[in-house]
Amino acid sequence: MGTDPGAGSAVPGAPLDRRTLRDELAIVLFLSIAASATRSLLSLIDSLTKNVSLSGQTAVIVGTYTPDRPWLDLTYQLVYVALALVPVLLVAHLLRRSGEGLAGIGFDLTRPRWDAVRGVALAALIGFSGLALYVVAYQLGLSVKIAAAAVEQVWWTVPVLLVQAAYNAVLEEVITLGYFMRRLGQLGARPWVQIGASALLRGSYHLYQGFGGFVGNVVMGVLFGYLFRRWGRVGPMVVAHFLIDAVGFVGYLYLHGKVGWLP
Repeated sequence: MGTDPGAGSAVPGAPLDRRTLRDELAIVLFLSIAASATRSLLSLIDSLTKNVSLSGQTAVIVGTYTPDRPWLDLTYQLVYVALALVPVLLVAHLLRRSGEGLAGIGFDLTRPRWDAVRGVALAALIGFSGLALYVVAYQLGLSVKIAAAAVEQVWWTVPVLLVQAAYNAVLEEVITLGYFMRRLGQLGARPWVQIGASALLRGSYHLYQGFGGFVGNVVMGVLFGYLFRRWGRVGPMVVAHFLIDAVGFVGYLYLHGKVGWLP
């Protein structure tokens, strides 16, 4: 099955025992992805207990903080991204401390063309199928209406949306895919457990989108997990995730209300 990125071991002189690995993993997750999953679950419960169907509700992914003061809104957006990336810096530190580094999960610039080509192909495959799943789930009442970018259009709107897409891609793929699966492998988890756990974690923090978003992201997580174990790199998945979100954010900004079949 190719390289085994989940089975790495600590370097001599800096052993990582099972308790340290478990504690480290829990802390990183609850500072980032698991915290989002908890809030997402509460959001789904809130949506299900309203006297309105899921398809009658809207989930905003990127919104405007202060529409009356664009300069302050820009500051909010950039500060939000900067603070949210701190868990990625923590993961980079922990991997470097254990002698693996970000190269250990394939998040480096050693194979940029290789990563880019595969990332573009993945984005095309997942982007179109994901959009179709969302439309079907929405029509069946299994998904909320997703407002990908409910923001004011000013000169910096598109650049900030691209920054948001990059942030999502790096945060999710580095932590949910590369770091999480690698640490599970070091704890002795079987390959299918690593892939399944990563996919369920990915789906859990998209529960705010409804059941369609959960299922779609679990399927995406299974594919990404399989490819990560096969390739030993998160680079292609970061590229794919960025392109999917970038097209989604910017496309929604310009197509919302102009395309009849798009909720």
